[in-house]
Amino acid sequence: MTTATNGATGRYLVLLQEDSAAAGARTMERVAGVRATSTAELAGAGAFGLLGRSNGILLHELGVAVVTAEPDQADALTRACADPGPLAYVERERTVYAYAAPAVEPSETAGPTTFTWGLRAVGAPESTATGAGIRVAVLDTGFQLDHPDFADRDVATSSFVDGEEAADGHGHGTHCIGTACGPRTPEAGPGYGVAHESEIFAGKVLSDAGSGTDGGILSGIAWAIGNGCAVVSMSLGAATRVGDPHSRIFEEVARRAMRHNTLIIAAAGNESMRSRDHIAPIGHPANCPSIMAVGALDERQAIADFSCGSADPDGSVDIAAPGVDVYSSWTLPDRYNTISGTSMATPHVAGVAALLAGRHQARAWELWARLGQSARRLPLPSTDVGTGLVQAP
Repeated sequence: MTTATNGATGRYLVLLQEDSAAAGARTMERVAGVRATSTAELAGAGAFGLLGRSNGILLHELGVAVVTAEPDQADALTRACADPGPLAYVERERTVYAYAAPAVEPSETAGPTTFTWGLRAVGAPESTATGAGIRVAVLDTGFQLDHPDFADRDVATSSFVDGEEAADGHGHGTHCIGTACGPRTPEAGPGYGVAHESEIFAGKVLSDAGSGTDGGILSGIAWAIGNGCAVVSMSLGAATRVGDPHSRIFEEVARRAMRHNTLIIAAAGNESMRSRDHIAPIGHPANCPSIMAVGALDERQAIADFSCGSADPDGSVDIAAPGVDVYSSWTLPDRYNTISGTSMATPHVAGVAALLAGRHQARAWELWARLGQSARRLPLPSTDVGTGLVQAP
């Protein structure tokens, strides 16, 4: 079991051996008196809300339980993981946050510019791929469903934040969805969406205040897998320190997602201050080897000052994308906003992944490989940008 951190919620994540959900639930109750209700017995995303009224939930699709437990119960669960059986590992649940700089006034206007600099940098306007038929899940603060630029789009939504609907009361989620899946010909301003004909799945895993938990993220991942999403975009995370191990549970979840043909892409984090010679390690959960970690570039194709890097053997940047002064959709009445962060880079990669998935019918590890192979090499350290600047097919 990992040691306590300041971001711990007081709950625990319990990884079960694959295909051992029922046996794992029985074992948790037997050894620690912890009862988790399986999502296999429930309907709808609202199952996550049961955490407030029970010991926890068992995400049947992932083989992970999110439970409330006293320290002695957690110790009992950890001891049980050492024995042959259905329990594999226990971790403390973390609090996670949206990765973004404060909102600023939009710097791009319609004028002579047809597309945002981000779309131009990844080559999206020249690509004939559209992402049609590809399901993209963006797990974030939700979505502004009545945004006029999405009036003709079908958007599936679910909330995994207890007490909040899927509507976006923050703006971050609507911005990320706009970049990954938004329009090329909006009502006003430049086109800003990469996979502009993809199918949008907006999972609210962060509150209107911009924070959430591991359990909410895992619930969103399970929902995305259950809906056949080829790509999961997560512009969120928690800061790490050099030497912190990656989450064994999120790593195994990412591998299981791959076996379901779902690629998880996540923001590397914004904790660096490169202008002061400080490069922070990649945040959780992007530091997991089987989650594609995204670094941020500016319009000059230089690494963003805030972008986390491979400052730790445990975790590496896999690819880079536009993440500074990115224009996209926002909550009403503003409609549009320009913000910065590895959060803004991540949906560029997710959108290109959808284009590649549609063009080549690629999924999982093949999709990862195509993203890396087609990226534009940059005269920058791979520890900062991975294989380079993501490129549309």
